[in-house]
Amino acid sequence: MSAGFPIDDTVDAWVPHGRFVIEPSSTGPLTSLAFAVKDVFDVAAHATGAGNPTWLATHAPPDRSSPLVDELLAAGARLMGKTLTDELAYSLHGDNLHYGTPVNLRAPACVTGGSSSGSAAAVAAGLVDFALGTDTGGSTRVPASYCGLWGLRTSHGLLSTEGLVPLHPSFDTSTWLAHDGSTFERVGEQLLPPVAARTPRRLLRFDDAWAMADPVFQMPLQRVLDALANELAVSPQRLRASPDVTLETWRKTYATVGAHEGWQVHGAWIKRHQPTFSPAIQARWKAASDVSDDAASAARGVMASARRHVRDLLGDNGVAVLPSAASLAPRRDADPATVDAVRLRTMAITCIAGLAGLPQVSLPLLSPDGEPLGVSLLGPVGSDLALIRLAVRLHACCR
Repeated sequence: MSAGFPIDDTVDAWVPHGRFVIEPSSTGPLTSLAFAVKDVFDVAAHATGAGNPTWLATHAPPDRSSPLVDELLAAGARLMGKTLTDELAYSLHGDNLHYGTPVNLRAPACVTGGSSSGSAAAVAAGLVDFALGTDTGGSTRVPASYCGLWGLRTSHGLLSTEGLVPLHPSFDTSTWLAHDGSTFERVGEQLLPPVAARTPRRLLRFDDAWAMADPVFQMPLQRVLDALANELAVSPQRLRASPDVTLETWRKTYATVGAHEGWQVHGAWIKRHQPTFSPAIQARWKAASDVSDDAASAARGVMASARRHVRDLLGDNGVAVLPSAASLAPRRDADPATVDAVRLRTMAITCIAGLAGLPQVSLPLLSPDGEPLGVSLLGPVGSDLALIRLAVRLHACCR
């Protein structure tokens, strides 16, 4: 335990420069809750490291905090420092060449998933009640699935990304993880805009997304689908999220658009400072530097078509059931080829919400052998809070 920092970090979730406490600025709905923030969010007077020591050394501590941090403090929550992230948030695995691999207390032989790795580890260990993360390509949904937590991707643009180190701005979202549904919903009620009551009238099963997941997901997926069909008194429609091309094509579309944006955002800094990245992340930045404007423009055309299609499928009263990831959490000692194969399958699932800019809530469930995994609900744009409330109600009969 660091001097002055009251948490015994038994899961290696905190970054060395992130061990500090900020008391709430007021009392409110989140009084008595403790939270941490992924080290891509600015906290005034405390350095933002973005998972890389060179970034830490070349960026002064910010003068202002992320508006989300300020809002949580004003609502009565206590900030317990900053947690680890994969470098510049450009990974789903949850390891970091410089700061290590946090411990997944729900599956200790396995990774937490990333890039919100430290946030997931801290919440899964019960060291904080909730933690801010981000989700660009799955960086909160995947750790939620691997660690048995509540997590989500918010509607793109619904929550502020001011005071946040960007990765792919067309996909970046601010999110959070929580260890129980009640806390998850309380945070949502604080951060998300209020919405009128909304009850879905149509239930969708995305067969192509289900097929991307390992067999261990099929029983929990069906359990959620059946419970939701009963809750809504409707029969599910079986269809493909992507009707004319494969989800792998959509994944490549996401990867091309995102990589091009990421290089526009960070390429000059990378060329100037030559930071050391892990081999996998270094390879992604090299590929990003090679994406042409023409290739990005073509991919944006496919993205626009995918967005229209998925939003049309859901309309304003649909909800879809899909896996939160393609597999259980990979082992910490898994070989890189196995890790990358899982990552690609997972991103073929997670890119659906990313391309469409839609909210997706991951419910924590268990495999038949008791291993943590996530099943998700995908809803119309702006339905985030209604989707959370539906998921929390549904969870009790799906465990």
